[in-house]
Amino acid sequence: MTQKQALQLFEERRVRTVWDDQQEKWYFSIIDVCEVLTSTDNPRRYWSDLKRKLLAEGSQVYEEIVQLKLRASDGKLRLTDVADTEQLFRIIQSIPSPKAEPFKVWMAQVASQRLDQMQDPELSIEQAMIDYKRLGYSDAWINQRLKSIEVRKELTDEWKRRGVEEGVQFA
Repeated sequence: MTQKQALQLFEERRVRTVWDDQQEKWYFSIIDVCEVLTSTDNPRRYWSDLKRKLLAEGSQVYEEIVQLKLRASDGKLRLTDVADTEQLFRIIQSIPSPKAEPFKVWMAQVASQRLDQMQDPELSIEQAMIDYKRLGYSDAWINQRLKSIEVRKELTDEWKRRGVEEGVQFA
């Protein structure tokens, strides 16, 4: 497993992260997030108490938590509870803190937009165009990208009609 470690800053406080090439996702130190959002003097204890609370509520989020080696303040690599983005959002929802509230509001907005997009798929296309523009892509590039997505969709639809199975044959 190839990993790339990085420090992220939130309100000038560090959050240790690691990219896992195999899983293709970021993992975040749960203890660092608890410390940033709660300003507790003992984030390890806070996380320990929160784990018990989540288990008592029947949440399965802790069962999916993994431990990865992250660099500690003393410079040594130590096993640390980490969460991927989805798990981290679930944990943040359980933290009663004014600092967590902006995350919760943002998550509610994203969920609402996604539900709207499920009802009207054209909204997804419009959102993709907005996101590509925000990332600095030109209108010509965006139009070409959307056309290539449409062509690929037509191609895979034709393959399905001819009996090609998704998975290895599509690759």
